[in-house]
Amino acid sequence: MSSRLASFKGPSTPSSSPVAARQPSTPSSPSRFSELPHHRTLRSQLLELRNIAYEWDERVSGQGLKAASNLVDARTELDNELAMLSVGKQPAYPIVLEKLRFMESCIEELHDVIRRLDKLFQKMVKIIKSLEVLLHEVHKTKGWRFVEEPLWVTWSLEKFVTKLPYILKPYRRSLEMHMELVEQLRPHDVTFEESRRIIAEWQAQPHLALGGWDAVWEDICAVEVDRWNPPR
Repeated sequence: MSSRLASFKGPSTPSSSPVAARQPSTPSSPSRFSELPHHRTLRSQLLELRNIAYEWDERVSGQGLKAASNLVDARTELDNELAMLSVGKQPAYPIVLEKLRFMESCIEELHDVIRRLDKLFQKMVKIIKSLEVLLHEVHKTKGWRFVEEPLWVTWSLEKFVTKLPYILKPYRRSLEMHMELVEQLRPHDVTFEESRRIIAEWQAQPHLALGGWDAVWEDICAVEVDRWNPPR
């Protein structure tokens, strides 16, 4: 992350258990009545991070899972057709070629998913860097005590910005895992059992189960960010 944060207090891993829920009728911070530009910027960037996380899940669980399943199904169908041939009889060339072309299209679809996931990850990095710049600018104009004050409930601008980078690690690991799974699934001689294992790991997204947006940040933002839109 940016060296701008070097002078700030070292971050600790964010807890997935936010503070006690707010009472809507009794706001915890006067800033709820007088939001400044950095309040609105932070909220909009957090919402954008959530949108990225949702698109990530759609790419993996929708487009990617469908392509991987179609690939395995096509291989299974071809194996079954070949197994039914009489000994010494050659399969019809158009049937095999058609299946192979379809398999290659599935593999290309998986590579497209990886490219899209990489772009989403780079967007996450860009947002977090922009918030580091925001913290630096507010600190420069308002002072250290100001950036440590609660924004809406208990979390300060400094706390949000120093904790958010932790979301990058699970998404980076998830991206690397899916890249490896695509390479494992690419060979046409991979066994059916191994293919099932790969698809199950693809769908589970284990790195996001504990550190992804829904696992940590949605609950925090629901409590700590005023006018936080409910998830779709």
